[in-house]
Amino acid sequence: MIRTYRTEGFVIKRRNFRELDRIITVFSKKNGKIQIKAPGVRKITSRRSGHIELLNYSTFTIYQGKSLPILTEVECMETYSFLKKDLNRISTLYYICELIEGLCPENQENIQVFHLLKDFLESLKKDKDWVSLLDNFEINLLTVLGYYRSDHEIAKINRPLLIERILERKLKTKQIKLC
Repeated sequence: MIRTYRTEGFVIKRRNFRELDRIITVFSKKNGKIQIKAPGVRKITSRRSGHIELLNYSTFTIYQGKSLPILTEVECMETYSFLKKDLNRISTLYYICELIEGLCPENQENIQVFHLLKDFLESLKKDKDWVSLLDNFEINLLTVLGYYRSDHEIAKINRPLLIERILERKLKTKQIKLC
């Protein structure tokens, strides 16, 4: 069994773990949504901390530990820094991270969702109408994951309510999105 592997993906969630570590959730091309322990990234001298910011597109080298995979190397390929300067776009980014983190199962490859996320971020570079892009992203994500049929009934359904019913909890970023 190979204990070390490389994958590329987007950081969709980060949370502090113990004193110096973080647990990051990555949506990767090969493995889908995975949780990775990133030891020592909260140290001031850590070289990896800048590479695991939210929605950075990076290449991760991972060692399969006993319980959680452990991050050994990370190389950032795209930061999407221009998106992180506009408050409306930041709220949109947090919202799509919450959608992907909540709706996608762990350790199941889903190349369609990966490309949907990548295309969405690339189109935010060019298009000023982020609200319609977000609507299209929601519809496409729900359709790809099998929660939505792609017919004319889609427009009549309250998507945020549908998403909350699927997740069985309130969305944390819903208020931000509607601003």
